[in-house]
Amino acid sequence: MDLPTIARALHVLGVVVWIGGVGFVTLVLVPALRRSVPAGERLTLFEVMEGRFATLARFSTLLVGATGLWMAWTYDLWAGFIDPARWWLAAMVLVWAIFTLMLFVLEPFVLHRRFHARAARDPEGTFALIQRVHAVLLALSLLTVAAAVLGVHGGL
Repeated sequence: MDLPTIARALHVLGVVVWIGGVGFVTLVLVPALRRSVPAGERLTLFEVMEGRFATLARFSTLLVGATGLWMAWTYDLWAGFIDPARWWLAAMVLVWAIFTLMLFVLEPFVLHRRFHARAARDPEGTFALIQRVHAVLLALSLLTVAAAVLGVHGGL
């Protein structure tokens, strides 16, 4: 087995763990908390549960970024990032950048504090916002994954 094949496998595994976790949080965890936990307690429980995933998501996004950069360099894919026919390459980087910014900068340094302040005033609305943001990010991620698979296999 050669290094490019291993890099692709690690890249896909990282995406599966990362986006699969976002899907679980969006489609299972948040709705379950909204149905079964009192509004004033949701954010704390959510942070405990998602916090365990956040560590895995940070590792996964680093793995995806490193393997993606390595593959772009190895396969000389740079021109593809500006080719409109291969828009999905730029979309992958955009989705990765959004999540990396969220996981490493916004959540720990900005959003945590803001969501707690907002939840003190409006716990139901805050959790609805969390659910909407996760749904948008999941939809964008799944669209990008589908486009990347189709693009790599000549379907776009």
